[in-house]
Amino acid sequence: MGGYFKVLSSERLKMSRSYIVLLMLISPLIAVLIGLLSSVEGSSMPWITLMMVMSMVHALLFMPIMSGIFAAFICRYEHSGGGWKQLLVLPVTRTGVYFAKYTVVAVMLAITQLLLAVAVFLVGFIKGIHAPVEWDIMLRSILGGWIACLPLAALQLAMSMMWSSFAAPLALNVTLTIPNILVANSSTFGPFYPWAQPLLASLPGNAMEGGGFGALNLPFENLMITVLGSFVVFFIFGWVYFKMKEV
Repeated sequence: MGGYFKVLSSERLKMSRSYIVLLMLISPLIAVLIGLLSSVEGSSMPWITLMMVMSMVHALLFMPIMSGIFAAFICRYEHSGGGWKQLLVLPVTRTGVYFAKYTVVAVMLAITQLLLAVAVFLVGFIKGIHAPVEWDIMLRSILGGWIACLPLAALQLAMSMMWSSFAAPLALNVTLTIPNILVANSSTFGPFYPWAQPLLASLPGNAMEGGGFGALNLPFENLMITVLGSFVVFFIFGWVYFKMKEV
């Protein structure tokens, strides 16, 4: 972990000076528009209904895609002009570099999720929802959606380190994100598909009125076990690859 905090500080500085941070606003802003156009009248759980409506597209498309964008961008500088060699001649270890880069991606995804939560409460305030907030379900949706992005972020970071092309891992990520709505219908394959896991965690079936569909009926705890297993596999794969990578 040598040099972890030095690399972390450097990566944070690079992100703060780029327009990539503005991408964290796009999905919450679209969610606000969707929430304002939706109706929660007659719902016995208006906050949960609003949360489900606003987080659907966010978790279905934007979070998986942004995990790839963040991962590709954080490796972009090192792939140009021999950046990996310049970085690794510094007094830092490869483990420290890998952990620092992954931390930045995970934090950016967490901020995006927090912005979504703010968006939900903003729309609820505008709509005049006065019902009690179901904090346990709301927090489970926000936190679960973020945790479910962690395996995908690890996989995307590994692919971004493998390929010097900025566009290649992004194109693959988008291609594999598109089938999400179909895969989520499958209780057999949905829980194991990394690109669908953020959607399944954000919209747990037992929190939805009338239940969910397909893999959305999977108990939240079981899904988190699957997500944890995926995270361990992808994170270790990326870490081992980077330690052995020739630069």
